[in-house]
Amino acid sequence: MTVRELYAFLEEKMPRALSCDWDNDGLMVCPDDTKEVRRVLVALDITAAVAEHAVGEGYDLVISHHPLIFHPLKAVAPGEATVNKVIRLLTSGVSAMSFHTRLDAVGGGVNDVLAKAVGLCDVVPFGKDGEEIGRIGTLPTKMTLKEFAAFVKEVTGATYVQISDAGKPVSRVAVLGGGGAGESGAAAAAGADTYLTGDLRHDQLTEAPERGMNLVQGGHFFTENLVCDRIREMLHEADATIKVDIINSYPAEFV
Repeated sequence: MTVRELYAFLEEKMPRALSCDWDNDGLMVCPDDTKEVRRVLVALDITAAVAEHAVGEGYDLVISHHPLIFHPLKAVAPGEATVNKVIRLLTSGVSAMSFHTRLDAVGGGVNDVLAKAVGLCDVVPFGKDGEEIGRIGTLPTKMTLKEFAAFVKEVTGATYVQISDAGKPVSRVAVLGGGGAGESGAAAAAGADTYLTGDLRHDQLTEAPERGMNLVQGGHFFTENLVCDRIREMLHEADATIKVDIINSYPAEFV
């Protein structure tokens, strides 16, 4: 399967129409769209280390969740971090694709994977302004907030989980992987007693007891990285002979 054919397959699975208007995703780098894809490296982010690994180990393609190119490039010359990665991949014959908010929104994507991981039942979309990226469902058995947070930490592999307790048992849970601070109000409007996301604002955490909805901040990377396994599944649906590896792209440490 060529780069062009594989991208067409994945775009059919994850239509661009699902992407938010402000987003930039899709085929990011492509030195040759007729190249056969035999080895794919999957990562949440295409960091410099990920790009070097892809080049050094002979991968044909890198697929990420977060866009390699998000802001417009003003020039293609060595110096700026994103440009350096683009040049490195292009000159080494390695293509790159990113599927961002469309992978959040699509059935079976980031937020369905997260909802399944934390055990939600009867899951349906929620969101605002017609963009129903998040998911909301019900736990089979109610938990305390600390019990739920410990479970989230276990299933996501998060280094730590931050909570703000509104004094309610955890039952009706809204989830949105990554930066979900802007969807907190939509989660409450959808009937959530608890909202799990990657990043929240300080004021949201401090005011949760007053606003009446438990908040769980699980970390941007950890609430999204589970989707890498789903990307691997889609690649094998396209061509079972493709060798797919997943690499941890998180460079930060906790001290």
